[in-house]
Amino acid sequence: MPAAVRAVVAPRRSRLRVAAALVVSAAVLTACGGTGGGSGRVVPDGQATIAMAFGPSAGYGVDTDDAFVLSQLGVTESLVASGPDGQPRPALATAWAQQSDPRTWRFELRPGVTFQNGEPLTGQAAATALNWVAGVAAPPRAVRGIGLQAAADGAAAVRVTTAKPDPILPLRLSSVNTAILAPSAYRATPPSVQQTGTGPMTITRTNGTQSVTLARNDRYWGERPQLAGVTANFVPDPAARALALRAGDADIAQELPESSALEFTGDEYVNQTVAAPRTASLVLNQSRRPFADIRVRQAVAAAVDRTALGEQALAGSAIPASELFGPAVAWGSQDAPPPADPARARQLLAEAGYGPGNPLRIELGSYGARPELPTLVTAVQEMLRGAGIEVTVRIGDYDAREPQLLAGDFDMYLLSRSYLVDVPDAGATLATDYTCQGSYNLNHYCSPQFDALLAPLANETDPAARQKVFTEAAAKLNADVVGVPLVHTNANGVGHRVTGYTVDPLAKSLVVPGLATTE
Repeated sequence: MPAAVRAVVAPRRSRLRVAAALVVSAAVLTACGGTGGGSGRVVPDGQATIAMAFGPSAGYGVDTDDAFVLSQLGVTESLVASGPDGQPRPALATAWAQQSDPRTWRFELRPGVTFQNGEPLTGQAAATALNWVAGVAAPPRAVRGIGLQAAADGAAAVRVTTAKPDPILPLRLSSVNTAILAPSAYRATPPSVQQTGTGPMTITRTNGTQSVTLARNDRYWGERPQLAGVTANFVPDPAARALALRAGDADIAQELPESSALEFTGDEYVNQTVAAPRTASLVLNQSRRPFADIRVRQAVAAAVDRTALGEQALAGSAIPASELFGPAVAWGSQDAPPPADPARARQLLAEAGYGPGNPLRIELGSYGARPELPTLVTAVQEMLRGAGIEVTVRIGDYDAREPQLLAGDFDMYLLSRSYLVDVPDAGATLATDYTCQGSYNLNHYCSPQFDALLAPLANETDPAARQKVFTEAAAKLNADVVGVPLVHTNANGVGHRVTGYTVDPLAKSLVVPGLATTE
């Protein structure tokens, strides 16, 4: 078992070289539960308090992004586990195989697993959970549109069938949205997550969107959890999370601003920054003027100095992006982005009919839950102004804005998106975010050539061949100026007098059996 990463803060010039190694390290630590850092003796049956960056917004619905909260808190588990390397690993299922009918996969269940309320994990229980999430009005992106159906194969296995052969179905079933709950959970709408998961911690009390308390699941099938209880406070303000850690009101604080994270030094802190498969991009709405015109999109791309954003605006805490995928993954580009060219931007705008007598006025929206976004918004606004584009900024709640984004009722939006968040295979994000029928196509981009480029992924199982398609797809998105990737961001977190704490770049894991407080 490798030692935990105590403080991964790379010098600016070496970030590109170490990023992939950091992700591999984080994946290993997360999969093993981590050994963490900290100092002193482990507190037996300790209690931990966590300042979390994101809280529930849909009543802990497992079919929503609230499933990430449940997974991080150790409440729920899926049939399959995975890391940034895109390889499936056993979780509630110990083995799986594609059947003679290639549309069907059979998953063997881990023996002896019970839900937190004592109900047994069976093939029928797994089938009930998967059929429910696939059948909701708006299925999660990981299983949307694939025609998923599940059926028990005796007590110890479940068969999962899709409308067409799916070469990455096991990876889809590593999604936090495919968590398996006890059959009794589905008597409520949405399904009740209290006492119905299989994870090491069980919910004892919820306090709306403010906090949740958890207790150790003594029925857990794996290693006995070291913590007896956890209190998670949902603190959307990054500065407030840092303050809670500094004041001793939190043992762990997620996603701190770089300046704040660097304050926490010494043996009593576990201070981690890991490269994450996440890109902050400008989303440009191609469904209406002005961004239906590629010249205007090209002008925005030319006006923005991505190197300055990563190295100056964000103080070297992010990697300037030359394309959608960055050095956190094997197929991502490590090239520097093109330099800014405001003169070229003004020329392109003039060709599109904009200039001093008819200035381009647009609204730039974003949200403040991620600490780097407000800084990026301010910097981008000034860069665009330097090219003659007048920008009005609108910062608000993302969930409230999403229906407008999906409907094409906006100009430009700054979004931080993990391209492995739904499924740890980039094909899923490319399909949902960029194809003509993509369910999360915020750019409102439609190219039959791009869809044809992705078509081989429907049957391709070879990772190298899939990655070749990913690389070609990224080049096509650049050529068509489908949004403007700005920077590849990192994931960070700081723990005070804890051990077993690691930052998961996929935001699935946090409270693991090995997590403990120390004296």
